[in-house]
Amino acid sequence: MGKISDEAKSRYSERVKEYRNVVEAALKREQAVLATIEQNPSGAGYKRIALADERLNLASIYLVLNRISLSMLNIKNESFLNDARRSCYSSVIFIEEVVSNLIDAPFSDYSDRLSEIESLPDPKRYALIRKLGFTIQSVVDDYGENNKWRWSFVELEGRFATVAKNVVDLKTLIAGLDPRVPGYEMRLAHLRLVKGLLQRSADRYRERYELATSRIDDFKQAVNFLLALKRLHTLLGETQQADATKRKADVWKAKMEDDEKRAEAKRG
Repeated sequence: MGKISDEAKSRYSERVKEYRNVVEAALKREQAVLATIEQNPSGAGYKRIALADERLNLASIYLVLNRISLSMLNIKNESFLNDARRSCYSSVIFIEEVVSNLIDAPFSDYSDRLSEIESLPDPKRYALIRKLGFTIQSVVDDYGENNKWRWSFVELEGRFATVAKNVVDLKTLIAGLDPRVPGYEMRLAHLRLVKGLLQRSADRYRERYELATSRIDDFKQAVNFLLALKRLHTLLGETQQADATKRKADVWKAKMEDDEKRAEAKRG
């Protein structure tokens, strides 16, 4: 790669200045909101959801900054990509603080937390989850294949799948799945998305176990995501899918336990 001229650097600095100002202003707003929550927890759930959305906007700006670097300097800016990745994590964490990070758990274990955002309409919940998924995928794409964060994205995607599930108010879900109720198609789409994400996270954790880490904890997470999917199928009365998912989870669990015994035998 040739040396970057001072003129190119100057044009680049001028181009990104406005974006940097937007980022700084957004981070200051975030700190102000967090300080408000600390002083008065009333409405904290809605505020954290808003912060999660704002973090995705920030991630998008960081991605734009990286693309400007590629365009003007022919350099992939790892710093901006890392900031985008961290912003996705921050977004997930804000949502987790509202709806919990429980993977395979009865709705009753976290339903009280959803009462904090009971007035948040289903379309806005779905829109936030879609935006989160799109942003995470954009970050993955911009890093490119075989990047050093490849396997760490498994955790981020798993946490995304979990909040995508937990943000759904299962108390009102069944009634809302009546085709005569406004928003039926959207709720159905959200559920389809959640099912796909849970299955993908199970597969990705299993893949990470087999190809990268050999850590039993990864295999356990894979099984947990399958069990969460089975629980959702059961709730929706999808008996065949629930039974098939349970059988798959049982097979995986048996292999996991066998692998664990083999590992212990080697250590012993």
